[in-house]
Amino acid sequence: MAIGRVISSQPLNPQEEHFNVSLRPKTLEECVGQENVKEKLSIAIEAAKQRGEPLEHLLFYGPPGLGKTTLANVISEEMGAKFRCSSGPALVKQGDVMGLLTNVGLGDIIFIDEIHRLNTAVEEFIYPAIEDFRVDYTVDSGMHAKTINFPLKRFTLIGATTRAGLVSAPLRSRFGMLYHLKFYNVAELTEILHRSAELLKLKYEQGTLELIAARSRGTPRIANRLLKRVRDYAQVKGSGVLTNSIVEKALKMEQIDLLGLDPLDRAFLNALAGVYNGGPAGIEAIAATLGEERDTLEDVVEPYLLQQGFVRRTRRGREITPAACKHLGIKPTKHKPQPSQSELFEED
Repeated sequence: MAIGRVISSQPLNPQEEHFNVSLRPKTLEECVGQENVKEKLSIAIEAAKQRGEPLEHLLFYGPPGLGKTTLANVISEEMGAKFRCSSGPALVKQGDVMGLLTNVGLGDIIFIDEIHRLNTAVEEFIYPAIEDFRVDYTVDSGMHAKTINFPLKRFTLIGATTRAGLVSAPLRSRFGMLYHLKFYNVAELTEILHRSAELLKLKYEQGTLELIAARSRGTPRIANRLLKRVRDYAQVKGSGVLTNSIVEKALKMEQIDLLGLDPLDRAFLNALAGVYNGGPAGIEAIAATLGEERDTLEDVVEPYLLQQGFVRRTRRGREITPAACKHLGIKPTKHKPQPSQSELFEED
């Protein structure tokens, strides 16, 4: 059920990623939202350019789809530097890293997505590259093994992660700047959609983009995906112009409600309310009930439900909230107070 979710904040396929690249802003001025991060970045970039030095290493962290890769590309454009991209899972051995580092020019940007997934050997190998701009590479093995010291040109490493807690402390301490990206509000997403619609030469009625933004779960990637789905629906079922009626019908067909919940979100809440009487229930039990992987529920479903205040985590498990019951149109469940330790051992 989770595969190919329309409101997933992960890219669905390479074609969609190519589509998103065409809509990405090129400068900080074109970027919408994340005002605090943008202001800090603009100061750091201007200071580095005035000194004629590469930007110091920085780490972006936050939920997927909020623009970590986009900001890395914008920094590259602003600094006039070449952009080299890789990911944690792709760098499995020292040779992979050497291929990336030895081709780096002065001031180039190296972007590593999902940096928390670097294995320990690779992570330790790049420490000298980050700090001293050199690496010790071992060639051959056994009696013939020898270590060669490779000097590197000064570069900027930009890391991105959706799980900051999984980035090791030694690696995290080597980044000079750490920036947290937060969810976007409806006004910011509407502005992003206005820009995307202009680039796509898409005609729309007033208020239609706000309808899409409100169901985009605070994530630009989802907003642009929904815009593309609505555009296709308008082209086939309408005149190609986005109207309130067309948008409502397109999103209804995708089974996305007014708050951006899809069938999997509602199944999670209904299972918690119906099967487990509102909770508390363990995530493993809910996953078994829905036939989904635990990681899917924890990484994809729960964050937005927690943000909306529809689910709360307790030491005994997940509980549904009155707000979720109101949204689903079901009767709220009264949670029994947890007995104290003295009551548990109290004699009759």
